Amino acid sequence: MAANLEDVPSLDLMHELLRRMKCSSKPDKRLILIGPPGSGKGTQSPLIKDEYCLCHLATGDMLRAAVAAKTPLGIKAKEAMDKGELVSDDLVVGIIDEAMKKPSCQNGFILDGFPRTVTQAQKLDEMLAKQGANVDKVLNFAIDDAILEERITGRWIHPASGRTYHTKFAPPKAPGVDDVTGEPLIQRRDDTAEVLKSRLEAFHRQTEPVIDYYSKKGLVANLPAEKPPKEVTVEVKKALS
Repeated sequence: MAANLEDVPSLDLMHELLRRMKCSSKPDKRLILIGPPGSGKGTQSPLIKDEYCLCHLATGDMLRAAVAAKTPLGIKAKEAMDKGELVSDDLVVGIIDEAMKKPSCQNGFILDGFPRTVTQAQKLDEMLAKQGANVDKVLNFAIDDAILEERITGRWIHPASGRTYHTKFAPPKAPGVDDVTGEPLIQRRDDTAEVLKSRLEAFHRQTEPVIDYYSKKGLVANLPAEKPPKEVTVEVKKALS
């Protein structure tokens, strides 16, 4: 925050005031997004964030930020990382707790990539309960593995420009080469069928118990993530109304 409001450009102040006016009428929401790679979470998340004035908490980014800012929790996290250990659940929950106190999180948050285990979900619930809060909704981006495989393994990129193609949905003019330069396209390692298969197996193994845990509390909304993004947005709004 600037020490002196006179130093803040008027336009920025206006934008912030308008944002706060718009947001003051929005209900608080604490959301968790769960979905495998390629399920469209990344597309919907900014839309939900803007619509409901929430802050987006991606645990990986938050950990890196805490380490960079050398917060007490960040220092502890760095010690664990330097030893090649996983950062403990309590530490991650502590970092979420810290982040929730930011003004941008006043109306609530979207948690992405956490909790990944039932233990993490329980610790998150305990931390929220201490603040008199709770998780309002868990959006489950449900999608068939076969559809995901088609979506992801069809992706090819032109590394120099970053142009992306898809063998089925947005093919290059000539197979395997970039439209503009004629240079060969490559597939990212993460987009190959073998890597995707192991990522999906790990995802299901880890998150199914978490979805189960929140289902028992009646908090899960299953979204038809195989539909086009605009239709998924409509379903998200229904689930959150």
